[in-house]
Amino acid sequence: MSSDLAWVPQSCTLPTEQRPLRVAEWDELFTERLTALPRPEPLRLHLDLAGGPGVEERVRDLAEREGCCCSFFTFTVTSAEDLIGLDIAVDQRHAAVLEALTVRTVAGGQR
Repeated sequence: MSSDLAWVPQSCTLPTEQRPLRVAEWDELFTERLTALPRPEPLRLHLDLAGGPGVEERVRDLAEREGCCCSFFTFTVTSAEDLIGLDIAVDQRHAAVLEALTVRTVAGGQR
Protein backbone atom coordinates (compact mmCIF):
# COMPACT_ATOMS: atom_id res chain seq x y z
CA MET A 1 0.00 0.00 0.00
CA SER A 2 2.92 2.40 0.52
CA SER A 3 3.49 2.67 -3.25
CA ASP A 4 -0.21 3.45 -3.56
CA LEU A 5 0.44 6.50 -1.36
CA ALA A 6 3.61 7.66 -3.10
CA TRP A 7 1.78 10.77 -4.31
CA VAL A 8 1.25 12.03 -0.74
CA PRO A 9 3.71 14.92 -0.29
CA GLN A 10 6.30 14.96 2.47
CA SER A 11 4.74 18.18 3.76
CA CYS A 12 1.73 16.15 4.97
CA THR A 13 1.87 15.99 8.75
CA LEU A 14 -0.56 13.09 9.17
CA PRO A 15 1.34 10.20 10.76
CA THR A 16 2.35 7.68 8.12
CA GLU A 17 0.42 4.82 9.70
CA GLN A 18 -2.82 6.87 9.57
CA ARG A 19 -2.52 7.82 5.90
CA PRO A 20 -4.08 4.63 4.46
CA LEU A 21 -7.08 5.12 6.76
CA ARG A 22 -7.56 8.72 5.62
CA VAL A 23 -7.22 7.77 1.96
CA ALA A 24 -9.81 5.04 2.53
CA GLU A 25 -12.21 7.64 3.97
CA TRP A 26 -11.85 9.78 0.84
CA ASP A 27 -12.17 6.73 -1.43
CA GLU A 28 -15.35 5.66 0.34
CA LEU A 29 -16.83 9.15 -0.02
CA PHE A 30 -15.98 9.26 -3.74
CA THR A 31 -17.35 5.78 -4.35
CA GLU A 32 -20.61 6.48 -2.54
CA ARG A 33 -21.31 10.11 -3.43
CA LEU A 34 -19.38 11.47 -6.43
CA THR A 35 -21.63 12.70 -9.24
CA ALA A 36 -19.29 15.05 -11.15
CA LEU A 37 -15.79 16.48 -10.91
CA PRO A 38 -15.18 19.44 -13.18
CA ARG A 39 -11.70 20.94 -13.19
CA PRO A 40 -12.48 24.67 -13.57
CA GLU A 41 -8.84 25.71 -13.23
CA PRO A 42 -5.50 23.86 -13.22
CA LEU A 43 -5.07 24.47 -9.48
CA ARG A 44 -8.69 23.80 -8.48
CA LEU A 45 -10.88 20.73 -8.53
CA HIS A 46 -14.62 20.88 -7.91
CA LEU A 47 -16.48 17.79 -6.73
CA ASP A 48 -20.26 17.40 -6.80
CA LEU A 49 -21.35 14.89 -4.20
CA ALA A 50 -24.84 13.50 -3.76
CA GLY A 51 -26.36 14.84 -0.57
CA GLY A 52 -28.28 12.96 2.07
CA PRO A 53 -28.57 12.72 5.83
CA GLY A 54 -25.24 13.56 7.45
CA VAL A 55 -23.31 13.89 4.19
CA GLU A 56 -22.55 17.60 4.49
CA GLU A 57 -21.24 17.13 8.03
CA ARG A 58 -19.15 14.16 6.88
CA VAL A 59 -17.62 16.18 4.02
CA ARG A 60 -16.93 19.19 6.26
CA ASP A 61 -15.32 17.00 8.94
CA LEU A 62 -13.12 15.17 6.45
CA ALA A 63 -12.08 18.42 4.73
CA GLU A 64 -11.27 20.04 8.08
CA ARG A 65 -9.15 17.10 9.22
CA GLU A 66 -7.35 16.97 5.88
CA GLY A 67 -6.67 20.70 6.00
CA CYS A 68 -5.06 20.28 9.41
CA CYS A 69 -2.42 17.83 8.16
CA CYS A 70 -2.06 19.11 4.60
CA SER A 71 -2.21 22.87 4.98
CA PHE A 72 -1.43 23.38 1.28
CA PHE A 73 -5.04 22.37 0.47
CA THR A 74 -7.83 24.93 0.59
CA PHE A 75 -11.24 23.31 0.94
CA THR A 76 -14.55 25.07 0.38
CA VAL A 77 -17.78 23.20 1.07
CA THR A 78 -21.12 24.42 -0.27
CA SER A 79 -24.49 22.78 -0.14
CA ALA A 80 -27.71 22.84 -2.08
CA GLU A 81 -30.86 20.78 -1.64
CA ASP A 82 -29.44 17.38 -2.62
CA LEU A 83 -25.91 18.29 -3.61
CA ILE A 84 -22.72 19.03 -1.73
CA GLY A 85 -20.00 20.95 -3.55
CA LEU A 86 -16.39 20.52 -2.52
CA ASP A 87 -13.75 22.78 -4.02
CA ILE A 88 -10.15 21.75 -3.49
CA ALA A 89 -7.45 24.26 -4.38
CA VAL A 90 -3.67 24.19 -4.12
CA ASP A 91 -0.77 26.49 -4.93
CA GLN A 92 1.43 25.91 -7.97
CA ARG A 93 3.98 23.98 -5.91
CA HIS A 94 1.36 21.31 -5.14
CA ALA A 95 -0.22 21.02 -8.60
CA ALA A 96 1.03 17.42 -8.95
CA VAL A 97 -0.70 16.48 -5.69
CA LEU A 98 -4.00 17.88 -6.97
CA GLU A 99 -3.52 15.99 -10.23
CA ALA A 100 -2.91 12.73 -8.33
CA LEU A 101 -5.98 13.41 -6.20
CA THR A 102 -8.03 14.02 -9.34
CA VAL A 103 -6.93 10.70 -10.83
CA ARG A 104 -7.73 8.93 -7.56
CA THR A 105 -11.11 10.65 -7.36
CA VAL A 106 -12.02 9.57 -10.88
CA ALA A 107 -11.04 5.99 -10.05
CA GLY A 108 -13.01 6.09 -6.80
CA GLY A 109 -16.11 7.46 -8.48
CA GLN A 110 -16.06 4.65 -11.05
CA ARG A 111 -16.02 1.78 -8.55
